[in-house]
Amino acid sequence: MPDFRFLHAADLHLDSPLRGLEADPSAPAELIRGATRRALGCLVDLAIDEKVDFVLIAGDIYDGDWPDFGTGLFFAAQMRRLAQAEIPVFAIRGNHDAANRMTRSLRMPPNVTIFDHGKAHTIRLSALEVAIHGQSFGDPKEPNDLSRAYPPPDKNLFNIGLLHTSAEGYAAHARYAPCDPARLKAHGYDYWALGHIHERQELSQDPWIVFSGNLQGRHIGETGPKGATLVTVADHRIASAEHRVLDVLRWTHIEVDVDGTADEVDALTRVQSALETALRDADPRPLAARITLTGTTAALSADGLREKILNEAQGLPGEHRLWLESVKLKTRPPRDNTSRPDNLGRLLAEVDTITANSPSDLLGDWPALLLGKLREALPDDHPLHAAAAGNAPDILEQAKRRLEAALAGES
Repeated sequence: MPDFRFLHAADLHLDSPLRGLEADPSAPAELIRGATRRALGCLVDLAIDEKVDFVLIAGDIYDGDWPDFGTGLFFAAQMRRLAQAEIPVFAIRGNHDAANRMTRSLRMPPNVTIFDHGKAHTIRLSALEVAIHGQSFGDPKEPNDLSRAYPPPDKNLFNIGLLHTSAEGYAAHARYAPCDPARLKAHGYDYWALGHIHERQELSQDPWIVFSGNLQGRHIGETGPKGATLVTVADHRIASAEHRVLDVLRWTHIEVDVDGTADEVDALTRVQSALETALRDADPRPLAARITLTGTTAALSADGLREKILNEAQGLPGEHRLWLESVKLKTRPPRDNTSRPDNLGRLLAEVDTITANSPSDLLGDWPALLLGKLREALPDDHPLHAAAAGNAPDILEQAKRRLEAALAGES
């Protein structure tokens, strides 16, 4: 069998609509609106540069009905670029493609093969000794496990399953064409090219079962690097399955712990540092960021917080690439425990006194003795067993945090 390489992509969602960005005049709406198209262009560039032998697209090329034919025409134009490089494309329709009434009326270039939805079938590439098995969605809400009817593997060929599915265990995504990864492993294929889950996941490496993830994040729920999987096959075995980053705009959720900050300057300095790291990681892409501030502090208020954070970003390398999707303030104010007359307040005051006066000297051996007795009465998986392995100050700090949470009404 000759060595070969292929690209596995999925969930292009071309021209996916914006979600509420028009309400923010500072949002880079045009940049985000065109991101899915530019990411597809990057996929085609990669395929040509790497001289891959073929490209797989595991469903959801489109994002439901097109408002016009422009979306389909753009996809066809990109496929013609691959045709000029003599790179064939094999694709299936996912749930969003099946919902598109125009999909079947626009003829694709001859290098593009789209599997039918009637039943699973096989395309053989004799020169590469490869068999590609696949089936498109006919129903946008396909309820059945399509993989059960996929053909058995072709002996002496490298077998690839092209499947759009919600694998069991991924409840965050709509449950369409659900499959059991264990059953996929037992089917006998060498590689399963999966689509529908937008986060890249390797469900198995023996055989390889991979969700490539989507090419481009479309909103704050789709964070981190996005792209496709470049697969190299040598000696009839997969030598590598590399994630290649292709997104042109990066979404990120930055959580900044401002616990214990004494003033606003201290808190905003921590935010500035986190932004600098995020911009560096996304370079050279524009960055759409949600910032969530957590911890116990009185240093910040919601008034003007977004503008203050934008001010901190000025002067950072790449700050012109930053757009704040939102800022969430989830801090809580410190409490004066000594002013509470109830038992919790008095107990916290005692803990403060102990921790301020060398706990190991004051407590002696009693924490170990007490914890030893408690552990005898607790099940093996109780978290106190892990806590007992720490020293007295660590245990006191954990106790103090739980008491503070109780005072704040969290427990």
